[in-house]
Amino acid sequence: MSLCLVIDEMHDSLQQRLQSIGVETDYRPSLAAADVPAALAAIPYEGLMVRSKLRITADLLSHGPQLRYIARAGAGVDNIDEAALAAAGVTLLNAPEGNRDAVGEYAIGLLLALFRNIVPAHQEVRQGQWRREANRGEEVGGKTIGLLGYGHMGRAFARRLRAFGCTVLAHDIDPACPADDFATLVSLLELQARAEVLSLHIPYSAANHHFVNETLVQGFQSPIWLLNTARGEVLDHAAAVQALQTGKVRGAALDVLENEKLSTLNAEQQARFVFLSSAPNVILSPHIGGWTHQSYARINEVLVKKIGAFLSDNKTGAAGS
Repeated sequence: MSLCLVIDEMHDSLQQRLQSIGVETDYRPSLAAADVPAALAAIPYEGLMVRSKLRITADLLSHGPQLRYIARAGAGVDNIDEAALAAAGVTLLNAPEGNRDAVGEYAIGLLLALFRNIVPAHQEVRQGQWRREANRGEEVGGKTIGLLGYGHMGRAFARRLRAFGCTVLAHDIDPACPADDFATLVSLLELQARAEVLSLHIPYSAANHHFVNETLVQGFQSPIWLLNTARGEVLDHAAAVQALQTGKVRGAALDVLENEKLSTLNAEQQARFVFLSSAPNVILSPHIGGWTHQSYARINEVLVKKIGAFLSDNKTGAAGS
């Protein structure tokens, strides 16, 4: 039987699902990141399942020469050195299908909250203020929504936007990105010329670091509303603050930040966070776009299916019996 080391908390359906495909689970979510190399060296695991506890590097892989796959319980793989995996002959499996619906729904919620002033209106009523005119909002219908990145998450958002009667444009750097009925694929220049809302759905990579910067934001023909449910590092937060201050960004909803360990913010990050957290046209949330009870279980389902397919397609040389 194949053996998989699991070092992060997972939905309790995981072990039964893995057992059904012939994989034994060594479930150790309390294992410290610093102790993972020794664990890999001690037992010939074929698989390692992670969330974001540690970075998967060439050095880490050297401690687990029997590893055949890394299973990332979620969509983002920015904590995984894919080149190191390729060099070691280790396959990367992730599960964007598991939480794409959660992200799509959450992005709708953020957009509505921004357009209808839901957060400040809620706070005002709780304080005994009844300010209807000050909270007059915008409708999604008739707006042109621009999506930067059109993979699993962007498509899930676009499918839900269809019901609102708005125009959805999407830009993706992959020339092979397939078209569908929910958005029109356009160039970045056309997105900047037409969009009234910019929603970010690109993964983090070195190439995408601060992809959304001052130049890109200033390139939009009209002031925009900004949503980020992707990764904080794809957005230059200094540029975002400046654009909010000048009105180039009318409002922002950020589920992810440049540094999500708030106790470790440096002076510049702290100053930006103070502005964002006090601005009435900014909504902040703690990276929960893809985090629902349903997605927690569904990620297991998706990953186990992918692990099963991988093991079935790569039977030769499999460890265990």
